Amino acid sequence: MQDSSKQDPLALSNVKRFIAFRLLFNARFYYPIFTILFLDFGLTLEQFAILNAVWAITIVLLEVPSGALADTIGRRNLVVLSAFIMVAEMLLIAFAPIGNSQVVFYLFLANRILSGAAEAAASGADEALAFDSLKERGLEEMWGKVLERQMRFQSIAFVIAMSTGAILYDVDKLNAIIQFFGVEWELTKSTAMRLPILGTLGLGILAVITTLGMRETSGTEPVRHSWATVKKSFTNTLEAGNWILKTPLAFVIICAGMLFDHVVRMVLTLNSEYYRQIDLPEFSYGFIGAGLALLGTIMPKLGEKMVDGRSKAFNFIALALTISVGLWVMSQFIPFWGALPMILVYGGIFLNGFFVSHYLNQITDSRHRATVLSFKGLSFNLAYGVIGYIYAASIARLRESDQIASLPDEEVSKTLFQTVFAWGPTYFSILAVAVFFFAMIRLKSSGIKRETAQ
Repeated sequence: MQDSSKQDPLALSNVKRFIAFRLLFNARFYYPIFTILFLDFGLTLEQFAILNAVWAITIVLLEVPSGALADTIGRRNLVVLSAFIMVAEMLLIAFAPIGNSQVVFYLFLANRILSGAAEAAASGADEALAFDSLKERGLEEMWGKVLERQMRFQSIAFVIAMSTGAILYDVDKLNAIIQFFGVEWELTKSTAMRLPILGTLGLGILAVITTLGMRETSGTEPVRHSWATVKKSFTNTLEAGNWILKTPLAFVIICAGMLFDHVVRMVLTLNSEYYRQIDLPEFSYGFIGAGLALLGTIMPKLGEKMVDGRSKAFNFIALALTISVGLWVMSQFIPFWGALPMILVYGGIFLNGFFVSHYLNQITDSRHRATVLSFKGLSFNLAYGVIGYIYAASIARLRESDQIASLPDEEVSKTLFQTVFAWGPTYFSILAVAVFFFAMIRLKSSGIKRETAQ
């Protein structure tokens, strides 16, 4: 076996292309103006909610089958497919007729289905491909370094994409820049609206080029016969699911990751409304998002030190306390300064992703790695869907209460949001305590000693 201390994992083509693909696939120019983009094309808030639900359902339905297919038809092939789907989803809405709500709705519906399919196809397969490229050279212990680099570069890409996307969407700022250079030309609002989409389309084309240069790792050759592929996919899915249930540490890791992920993602979904509630101007949202994305240049290094020097139990408690404090301070809705605790909450999702990937890859065999990682994605999205339903149901129930009925109309939305948001710290803390004690009991009953968490 080669001396891993003398090898640079980033010298491997698959690893370099894995990092590049993650950047191109995830750092999309339309993210800072996501909701506004949908509404400005002529969709209603109700249609926007339906489309996001379709996106989540698509991922849930395709997550595990895509992971199983990655293990059978080839991980490289599935990653390439996800890049092509990204291009297709952008093409669908790049030239959608603005204002024609019926046509726009169906185009965006197809876009959300394809987007969910692309997410499911990429999930697990790209990571498994990169990890096994290290493993076949005896460099699997360098995976933490790869994750640290990937998350750092991705954070920088997010900063650039979010800052640039917001500027591209602002027709007044774009025209001011054009006039500054003395060009006698003026962009229309409809053209500016399409620029973040066209920019993301360009990223999709680059993602296709990147993935086409990947190669399959040894020992994971795809099954060519279609019926054999389908049969093998179901077999792998059942085997991986059975393995997770029978492997206490894997089950605990996924449960812990699911806890942190679904709460933080819900907060991030609501962050623009939260910023409005603490009196921040709307133009600042994109800059705040870009600033928070810079945490990705710091958190992976911290995560690497924590997994190397601390136990899994310590890391769970530290992360739970950090997010709890952040949520509690946010629930006070402190004007302007209330954005600061977002650092604690947003940083939590970086650490959670690092911990789950590091610990899960350590104990998962190569043959089922992509399927197991897809199970992880499935559980995370299910939990996110559940908390979304809980949030919506809480809003609906509270709206019918006497407390809300007595308020003037202009105060209803603000009170509903702040009341339900303030329940978040309690919800999270109860679940965190429950997961912690469940993990202790599950691991103790399986005979796993505390020292193995190092």
